[in-house]
Amino acid sequence: MKPIAFMKGRFVAAAISGVLLLATVVSLSLQQLNWGLDFTGGTLIELNYDSSADLGDIRDQLVGGGYEGAMVVSFGTDRDVLVRLPISYSDAEGARMVEVLRGATSQEITMQRMEFVGPQVGDELREQGGLAMLLALGLVLIYVGFRFQIKFAMGAVIALAHDVLIILGFFSITRLEFDLSVLAAILAVIGYSLNDTIVVSDRIRENLRKIRKMEPLGVIDVSLNETLGRTLVTSLTTMLVLTSLAVLGGDMIFGFAIALLVGVTIGTYSSIYVASTSLLALGVTKEDVAIPVKEGEDQEALTP
Repeated sequence: MKPIAFMKGRFVAAAISGVLLLATVVSLSLQQLNWGLDFTGGTLIELNYDSSADLGDIRDQLVGGGYEGAMVVSFGTDRDVLVRLPISYSDAEGARMVEVLRGATSQEITMQRMEFVGPQVGDELREQGGLAMLLALGLVLIYVGFRFQIKFAMGAVIALAHDVLIILGFFSITRLEFDLSVLAAILAVIGYSLNDTIVVSDRIRENLRKIRKMEPLGVIDVSLNETLGRTLVTSLTTMLVLTSLAVLGGDMIFGFAIALLVGVTIGTYSSIYVASTSLLALGVTKEDVAIPVKEGEDQEALTP
């Protein structure tokens, strides 16, 4: 198979990343994220039906009763339903909502629990979630800096920040609910993308030391071709599982699966183009990864 000249397309890739990041910034500035109940606060109501519950009918019944913005998901068995109401609804309105559902069906509906999550809790979760992502990126910078070299560390962090921002932009543009499960998926993407980036970086460092008569751009192309098979197989098998979760897993984990799908896709792209292009932009050289020679070693090597 003929080697692929990945770095020839680095400027096109940079333009694509620039457009995606610009769309992310504009969307986040204009409409932010569609924060879930975990972040905004609201009311959780767990209901039990005496037979299988149709989630679509329940959503239609709630919209018809004037309860806009309610989220209905399966919870446990097909008879258990979890309804999430935004912060604007009180406990009394939540109880009236249950009566609306009872009046729209012949089934017996039992309210198992009703919990209110205040906005202060939501604010704390939002702040802690943001700090968790910043801490993860900071630790990555320190680890890769020690493991490789500072230019590799900066390239890895740039790629990870690129991935996180584009996932946030995707959720902002599509208006999918952003809850704690999505935040967990983003943190998982950081780990996945970092692992892929480290594999590529390790091969680039090895080849920079081994291939003496080639410029860094050519060495990066060689390294990307050598790791391409592993990258694609890992990504495709992961995406097959995530697609199954998104299609068959139900509303409860839909956001989690979609966030991981977007993250794995963009993480594979960033490992090939963003991290490697960043290395070239930072001016990586063979001297950056050269193994230090201890004083006296050359003379010892020349001594018969």
